[in-house]
Amino acid sequence: MTVQPMTNETLPDTTDYYDYDNQTDNFGDICLKKNVIQFGKAVTPVIFIIVVLFSCVGNSLVLWVLVKYENLKSLTNTFLLNLALSDLIFTFGLPFWAYYYMYGWTLGDPACKAVNFVFYTGYYSSIIFLTVLTVHRYMAVVHPMSVVMSRKSLHCYATSIVIWIISLCAAIPQARFNSVVSNSVEIFMNAQNSDTNVALLCDFDGEINWKLMSTYMQNSFFIIAFVIIAFCYSVILGRLLRPTSHTRKKTVQLILFIVVFFFLGWGPYNVAIFLDSLISWGIGPFSNCELSESIDYLMYVSRMVAFSHCCLNPVFYVFMGIKFRNHLKKMLQTFCRKNIEPHNRHSRLIYSNGEEISMY
Repeated sequence: MTVQPMTNETLPDTTDYYDYDNQTDNFGDICLKKNVIQFGKAVTPVIFIIVVLFSCVGNSLVLWVLVKYENLKSLTNTFLLNLALSDLIFTFGLPFWAYYYMYGWTLGDPACKAVNFVFYTGYYSSIIFLTVLTVHRYMAVVHPMSVVMSRKSLHCYATSIVIWIISLCAAIPQARFNSVVSNSVEIFMNAQNSDTNVALLCDFDGEINWKLMSTYMQNSFFIIAFVIIAFCYSVILGRLLRPTSHTRKKTVQLILFIVVFFFLGWGPYNVAIFLDSLISWGIGPFSNCELSESIDYLMYVSRMVAFSHCCLNPVFYVFMGIKFRNHLKKMLQTFCRKNIEPHNRHSRLIYSNGEEISMY
């Protein structure tokens, strides 16, 4: 491992909230990652804020249109509503992580646990609802007469409740074992120079086993979800491409986009966190500082891409649907009429004999 001089110039300003130990074998052999940290500090908050804006607008529109114009007793609409809600919950954590990258965690231990719990509840529920929605579409195309296609509201609510319970349970370790800790490298640096500030972190406090378990749980959820989504849409695509099918080219393209973007969005991120777990194990070449820095760059970039998926779900699953676009147009037309009518009403005086005189 490359040893860098311990000076104030090499001291990181903040840290990556996934990798806070900076690969320290001991205090005499430290891999300081100033360039990696500066990259994450400069780029990640900007991307996260953009994602937050698009996700809030897109998913809020989905919720509004579904509640106002659609039948929420159908499984499809119920899953779409819960998917939008999951994405909004997931989005709730992004401003906190953006702030974290810039200034470290200064919000206290309860906020650290709460934000992690809410964030990962949204993360797991979003993936599960995405998968269940895919299975439902598969059943609608391949087995339309199946009992799974029942439209009873009890099935909608029961399935949604079970998914939320699973998501809450999967997020419990994040709340239980995450806490405010100090960067071990900066503690050592602070011992050398009393003027050095120690950045606070929100991460697993010495619970490396729980950190690894969280990583492998995320990997497992992704692998299972991807296998199910890929299988379902492969069968759906095969059914739609039959000579007797009257499917449109846009439908086939949409299906391919959904699978490809899901894999490209979440695949590299899951590879990155898995490689990062190998660093924690101290396996062979993964203890090398240069390789560790490369993995950290992959982590930053893949995380930004993966977390952007919450603002793409409304585009893929709702906005590209003809019925939803019609509802959206109706909503916008209604909104415009409500804004125009008061203006017209106050701009004229109508007398009892029907004569109209303009005020302008």
